[in-house]
Amino acid sequence: MNRRLVLSVLGLCLALGFAQLGRWQLSREGIKRGQLAAAEAALAGPPRGLAAALAEPAGIDKVAGRARFTATPRLWLDNQRRGQQVGMRLYCAAAPAEGGTPLLVDLGWLPVAPDRRLPSVACPEGEHALAGLLVPPPSVGLRLGPGLVEQDGAWLATRLDPAEVSAAWTDTPALAARVLRLDPAVPLGHARDLELLGNTLPPEKHRGYAVQWFGLALATLVILIVLNLRRRR
Repeated sequence: MNRRLVLSVLGLCLALGFAQLGRWQLSREGIKRGQLAAAEAALAGPPRGLAAALAEPAGIDKVAGRARFTATPRLWLDNQRRGQQVGMRLYCAAAPAEGGTPLLVDLGWLPVAPDRRLPSVACPEGEHALAGLLVPPPSVGLRLGPGLVEQDGAWLATRLDPAEVSAAWTDTPALAARVLRLDPAVPLGHARDLELLGNTLPPEKHRGYAVQWFGLALATLVILIVLNLRRRR
């Protein structure tokens, strides 16, 4: 096969790959803008009952209700930022008092010790009045390696997947697909807020990356055209 043709095909594939990455970044921007709009609308309205909202598998809802924390291990989500500090977020399982699917409750952020030892705090016990935002789990980037490992009598997660957690906790029923971001006004847990994208890229960053990928795709096409024109001359 002609060498010029091979290089042209490779260049076109590279340009298409760059363009596809740009489209993916735009889709991430759209998803996050939708989540922010849904959270703003939910916070502006009255809360829904926790058990009733859990019957729906998706969306963002402002909820309130009583729930009983179950005797499950502590779950720590690693690599969580709060300001300039890096720490972990504590998740514990709770079941609505009215019945329904148990869910993971975000009980807030704690800093990481220099030796990376898990914080020695326990999950709440008994029944409590809970309120906050019922949201999808934190977004996941590339799924590299195991997402959940047992450590020091608790579990350390690099990504939060309720189905994966319930499979690891063999004596626990299936967990709800959404998690509860606990309202800071609830007298439980640790430092927290209701900001959805506090530990990930804002929508504007995704648009900026999309422009860069589309720019690389265009530059690759221009280089291909120029090189082919020079070779013909």
